[in-house]
Amino acid sequence: MNFIRKIVKTLSDEEKELYFELKNLLNFSPKNINKYKKAFTHRSVQMTDSKGNPINYERLEFLGDSILGSVIASYLYKKVPTGSEGYLTQMRSKIVSREHLNELGKDLDLIRFVNSNIDQNTVGDNIHGNIFEALVGAIYLDRGYNYAQKFIYENVILPYVDIEKLEGKITSYKGLIIEWCQKQKKKYKFETYEDSGNESIKHFSVKVSIDGEQVAKGRATSKKKAEEQASKRVYYAFQSEISTT
Repeated sequence: MNFIRKIVKTLSDEEKELYFELKNLLNFSPKNINKYKKAFTHRSVQMTDSKGNPINYERLEFLGDSILGSVIASYLYKKVPTGSEGYLTQMRSKIVSREHLNELGKDLDLIRFVNSNIDQNTVGDNIHGNIFEALVGAIYLDRGYNYAQKFIYENVILPYVDIEKLEGKITSYKGLIIEWCQKQKKKYKFETYEDSGNESIKHFSVKVSIDGEQVAKGRATSKKKAEEQASKRVYYAFQSEISTT
């Protein structure tokens, strides 16, 4: 407890507030608060260190992604001893999918810690997953692998990882539709075009046709999201046929 008192003594009031919020969130005491401040700094702030190196969460995000993948891989290797390399890779991809990481970041409300010069309503969903990965990276640098592993177990594996449910989870509706069309020798076409209308944020629309007939549409703030949305609608339109192949 003495080292905690020493750490807190050196912090500003703002840093003390962050310190105690993190302590409650992580279930352990941070040692170097600056690691976490960096994990929550967006590049728009344009901060640099004494050597001119940028201070933001992007490098920590890269590190955290690797740590997260390592912990999940180790868990799956032990949990599913009969799983092939392909199976284990697929399951890991489902757990650390961008969609899932964004949900994790939102559940922990990590956006409240972010220091940014951009309106939080315009940064997009991926910032939630990016910050989550950066936080994992900060934990690793601050307290080591065991603490990072503990955080991942408590916040990812125990509450969210259900092997049976994950086996049936679809990670890409577009990929599923393309694979199904190829197997069934059906012609498919994705038509994507910009469709912003009167909105300030750019939108894209997608039309999906199968064997020359338009089946579904999708609209979102990125091409990928619009394609997934349209593909999901195609999946539900042909669900009974797809599930039997």
